[in-house]
Amino acid sequence: MKPLNELGVKAVYLDITQKESLEALVSIVIKEEKRIDILINNAGYGSLGAIEDVTIEEAKHQFEVNLFGLARLTQLVLPHMRAQHAGRIINISSMGGRLTTYFGAWYHATKYALEAFSDALRMEAAIFGIDVALIEPGVIKTDWGIIAAKHLAESAKGGNYERFAAEKSQGIKWQYQSNWGSDPSIVAKTILKAVNQRKPRTRYLIGFAAKPLIFFKALLPTRLFDIIIKNVS
Repeated sequence: MKPLNELGVKAVYLDITQKESLEALVSIVIKEEKRIDILINNAGYGSLGAIEDVTIEEAKHQFEVNLFGLARLTQLVLPHMRAQHAGRIINISSMGGRLTTYFGAWYHATKYALEAFSDALRMEAAIFGIDVALIEPGVIKTDWGIIAAKHLAESAKGGNYERFAAEKSQGIKWQYQSNWGSDPSIVAKTILKAVNQRKPRTRYLIGFAAKPLIFFKALLPTRLFDIIIKNVS
């Protein structure tokens, strides 16, 4: 966090799964800044694996991080934005909130849920002058895919899906280490756009493969799209 400190950004410890940690963060911001104008919900991770292999405990934890922690923080921030009659909430989703990939059931379930949550939030918050936008990145060149691929291979060890998961894990690693992905700066630039536009769009679908895949999902029969996505994702 040191480079951020040098730019004047103050980092505060937060555990998105702990209510007390969330409350402490909001209290610090209000005490020091007196208001909250923008909330960017970016916490999230992908724990991939066959539905048979991923424990319900792990699935619940992924929902805690990807949805419920975000929801708790949003609940804490909303009263301050409502009192101001102004504010902007930007939720980082994924193209994975609009299509599903092989061995990604629980991750996609959290992102599909985030899409619905954000749509409802947008309608509720609008009456108080609060905007809500979703950013849906495609493949971005970060360590996300490398970590997710490792989880996938480990989740299937010794099980019925081991060979298939190992093959898919290697494919994901290759995808994220190749030139397929978009530079992370595209996400930062899109967040800035959503922050600075007078009226942000409801969704920003960005990054490599995102728009073509969503287009083909709408166009092709489901079973045919399943075959395509299973081989390219």
